[in-house]
Amino acid sequence: MKSKWSHLKPEAIRLRKLGKSLPYVHQKLGIPKSTLSYWFKDIELTPEQKEKLHENWKNALGKARKEAVKWHNAQKTERLSQAKQAASETLDRLDTENSDVLELALAILYLGEGSKKKVETGLGSSDPKILLFYLKALTKLYDVEISTLRCQLHLRADQDEETMKKYWSDTLNIPITCFKYVHHDQRTAGKATYSDYKGVCSITGGSVAIQRKLMYLAYDFVDIICKQK
Repeated sequence: MKSKWSHLKPEAIRLRKLGKSLPYVHQKLGIPKSTLSYWFKDIELTPEQKEKLHENWKNALGKARKEAVKWHNAQKTERLSQAKQAASETLDRLDTENSDVLELALAILYLGEGSKKKVETGLGSSDPKILLFYLKALTKLYDVEISTLRCQLHLRADQDEETMKKYWSDTLNIPITCFKYVHHDQRTAGKATYSDYKGVCSITGGSVAIQRKLMYLAYDFVDIICKQK
């Protein structure tokens, strides 16, 4: 029985002998790959044509990978947009002016990041935004005076002490005189630090009563949620 593609066979053979790939011929003529594979099985390509096919294959693979990356990036952008919108909707339902909401948020943060062993309240982070929130909550909820706080910096070996003090002082709007102690991690000696890493800033101040209330509030809230059905 004569194949419905027989009239295209001469053209397919011609293209193959020119060194065109099977996928190329399939796309150009619409002939099934299985049929092309059978027609091409006895056609011997020159080394130059084989090399050209290999180059074309590598180029096509590279292009496909780039397209895949673009697609995945577009999908990620969409998912991030959806997450941001969902977060915004949740915030719209919260009364962010309510001091109880603020204190609960601070308590959960303190449960994860705050100092629990010292007889005073303290928290450290490399993220300025976390520390700015911490300071805002401390001063708003407990009338803690910024000038009474003590700040410690934990830096990598190659970071300049005075430069980092100024950075954190300016960023957090804390007097530079509050920065009492700087520790350099000598284990990092000889290893370059990324320019956007400013070390860890630990802020200590406020009575131990603040720490105790935050810890009880956080743990009790967690217990209530865990016991809910």
